[in-house]
Amino acid sequence: MIIPLDKLIANNENMYVLTNATIKRASQISMAGDEELEENKGKVVSTAVRQILTEKVRYRLES
Repeated sequence: MIIPLDKLIANNENMYVLTNATIKRASQISMAGDEELEENKGKVVSTAVRQILTEKVRYRLES
């Protein structure tokens, strides 16, 4: 499965923040590509969610 559901359920972060991070990462993947994209059959959003939940990509809020 592309999205690690156990990590998604156990995530204590604000879902709004997680959603925004996913949107921004999906946009980055769409523009620049990613090596995991082919492995995940071109599913950009699922790849972005997985990368954020597994902490391959770190994010932070900017004020």
